[in-house]
Formats: sequence, structure tokens, C-alpha cells
Amino acid sequence: MGGFLSSLLGPGEANADDSSSSSDQSSVLAFHSTARWQLHFNEAKESNKLIVIDFTATWCGPCKMMAPIFSALSTKFTAADFVKIDVDELSEVAQEFGVQAMPTFVFVKKGKEVDRVVGAKKDELEKKVQKHL
Repeated sequence: MGGFLSSLLGPGEANADDSSSSSDQSSVLAFHSTARWQLHFNEAKESNKLIVIDFTATWCGPCKMMAPIFSALSTKFTAADFVKIDVDELSEVAQEFGVQAMPTFVFVKKGKEVDRVVGAKKDELEKKVQKHL
């Protein structure tokens, strides 16, 4: 699916997040347009794959603290899709999911929210990823 998305979106639109200083290759997809996010989300509805969405903001200190942790989880749990959405860039997507605080991590399967973690709670985030895989 990654190659398919890349061919549709062009380079750099659904790209790996490289804010982590880790040497491991991150698997976090960052979306910068609602249309591209909707395309990805609609495709994901057709599968049982877990999507973990990190609703973040560039000005959010706890979000910056969680970024390398989220990236590390994406390399550890490759059976899930890890997605980063900036609430200022895609505010309508954040509103759709009822995001009121950052960071908020939303767990989605088949287009439906199955869980969420609000706040910089590393251990809870990892436990919920394991629970829903």
C-alpha cells in the first residue's frame, strides 16, 4: 500500500517522520492535507489493521517529548499504521475525532475509534497498542 500511496501522493506528502534522533527508520506517516488523510483513512477502513493517530502541534512541549517515543513504537509494532496529524494544519480532522488536548492518541480499526490516550503517557500508549494489535 505504501507504494500505491506514494504513486498517488507524490514524494514527501505521506512521508516518514524524521524528527527522531534514533538510528532506526521511523514508520510514522505525516499527513498535511485533509484529502490525502481521507484517502488513507478510507483505504484503512477496508482492513482490520490498527491505526494509531498522534494528534500533535508544533508548539506543544509534551508532544515534542512523545515524538521519539511514538516513532520508536512505529518501528517496534510494524503491524500497525502510525500517523501524525498536526491539529493546526488539519483542524477539521482533529475536530472530527473530538480532540481537545494534545497530545491525543486515537486508536482506529475499520474506521471506528476503539480507544484513546490523552496526554504524554508513554506506558499507557504502548500497552494500548499491544492490546489492540
